[in-house]
Amino acid sequence: MAQLTQPIPSAGPRHSTTSPRTTRRWRRSGSAGGQQKAGPIAYVLLILATLVSLFPLYWTVVAASRTGTEVITPPTPLLPGSHLVDNLKIVWNQVDMTKALINSTIVAGCVAVSTVLFATLAGFAFAKLEFRGRNALLTLVVATMTIPPQLTVIPLYQIITKVGWVGHIQSVILPSLVAAFGVFFMRQFLSEALPVELVEAARVDGAHSLRIIWHVVFPIARPGMAVLGMLVFVQSWNDFFWPFIALNQQNPTVQVALQGLGSGDHTINQAVVVCGALVATLPLLLVFAVLGRQIVGGITAGAVKN
Repeated sequence: MAQLTQPIPSAGPRHSTTSPRTTRRWRRSGSAGGQQKAGPIAYVLLILATLVSLFPLYWTVVAASRTGTEVITPPTPLLPGSHLVDNLKIVWNQVDMTKALINSTIVAGCVAVSTVLFATLAGFAFAKLEFRGRNALLTLVVATMTIPPQLTVIPLYQIITKVGWVGHIQSVILPSLVAAFGVFFMRQFLSEALPVELVEAARVDGAHSLRIIWHVVFPIARPGMAVLGMLVFVQSWNDFFWPFIALNQQNPTVQVALQGLGSGDHTINQAVVVCGALVATLPLLLVFAVLGRQIVGGITAGAVKN
């Protein structure tokens, strides 16, 4: 029986369904999925936002370079004065600012490093390891964030009094070696950033737990660790309540030292206080300058999915 066949039409040239108008529009705005150029309005808004954000820091420099009378007398000065060096001398004469800066650097650095290390390890365990009671323990850790810190002051003070740590910086460091917020933060970050297949592949290759943490977890968690380290460093640097109770003016942190600034003749020299606050702010700006790229990367990590 004859088999009927029909000729298969040859594949002709394919014509794009994209109209020339759409093509021209893509060329003007950039390729699909690529970066688009910002217009003049975007630049104006960014410049205004930058100026508004930097104005408090600028006014701090202005007030620190003026006298106390000029700061509190209207109209408010908007240009720097010539008394910055004099105010700095008063700051260093009234309090031991050098020792306060060293103590705050030690306290904030130790607390930030220990919190980042322990929180990353605990966050990895809660995010990627299977063990009995994992959800219950995580709930318990998160629940501790609801306890007001004022409730722990009396027990902590009794402990440091018995061990003889009143007035020593270890009384401020040890109670803050790890924070529940850090554990929860790193758990959430590693849940999204670390594929469980990568951990399983490392175990198949014979890597033990410490090697997995060092070569797999830490490199992937670096942006989140930078963000957490910055947040903890700033929080520890600015902490006043517990250091004011545990320390004294002979061995202060920066915030405790600032409490003793500007007083004299029953008046407070506001320019000296602001000058001390400026000195206390400069290390934080240095930390952000050093970790800025990692901080921005950690904040935006996971915002866009490939």
